[in-house]
Amino acid sequence: MFEIIYRFDPTSLNTYKSPDTADEARRQLEAGNRQFAELTDPILGQAKSAPFVIESDSRAFAWDTSFGEAPRQAPFAAVLACSDARVPTELVFGSGCNQLFVVRVAGNILGTECLGSIRYAVQNFPKTLKLVVILAHARCGAVTEAVDVYIEPRRYINIATNHPVRSLADQILVAVRVGAMTMDLLYGADVSKRPGYRDALIEASVVLNAAWSAYCMQEEFRIDRTDIGVAFGIYDLISRHVRLPLSLPSALTEDEIGLFAPPKNTEEFRELSIRVCSGSLVAKHLGV
Repeated sequence: MFEIIYRFDPTSLNTYKSPDTADEARRQLEAGNRQFAELTDPILGQAKSAPFVIESDSRAFAWDTSFGEAPRQAPFAAVLACSDARVPTELVFGSGCNQLFVVRVAGNILGTECLGSIRYAVQNFPKTLKLVVILAHARCGAVTEAVDVYIEPRRYINIATNHPVRSLADQILVAVRVGAMTMDLLYGADVSKRPGYRDALIEASVVLNAAWSAYCMQEEFRIDRTDIGVAFGIYDLISRHVRLPLSLPSALTEDEIGLFAPPKNTEEFRELSIRVCSGSLVAKHLGV
């Protein structure tokens, strides 16, 4: 059993302080996720006697305003996350009300509406918004569908006439193709015949899809807001850490945990793909 407490002091406006920089925002999200992961760990969680306290601002609940006046929106980070019900975005990052501007869509893809929502946040909260995050998660259903379409092209006919669903797969297929080409490079052209190829490609594509969206987001706001940071991470459904999945969940290393800067160019994207596809997590699925 564990307790999560949202705490704010209605007599004080200094209970919670919003981050001043992109680095501070990233560190706050990482710290919140680490606390959440440790609290929900069956071993570490039982060893902790203190509850998980999320400090909030009383102004987010209109406690300091006159009756009828809505609180001012003041998120410090915008998060493009997947719609998956197993990934409670605010809880994952240990964040309270009015701290995150969350946009959720299957496969955390950067479609027109999603980009418009993020742009709204960037343009309308210039004083408080410091970071844009792409949050993917392991075993993503939308990525799995795109991988299955890639492996079995005949499946594409099943979604061809369903434009909304097809648009999800089409955007994710960019990452899937890069992952598949990288595995060919590392393990040989017959890698797709290995029994664990599908699972390996799903693992790699989840990361590459998030990294590609983060790269595109970085390019989108590179000129408009130079003070805005961009990062990405993958929520592990088993360990509950946001991380870069290179190893098995049972063998996490410190350098895998947290949020990561997106590739700066296509060459760095290729390097990331090689790093992910050569990691022990993908290799284990492939049996190498």
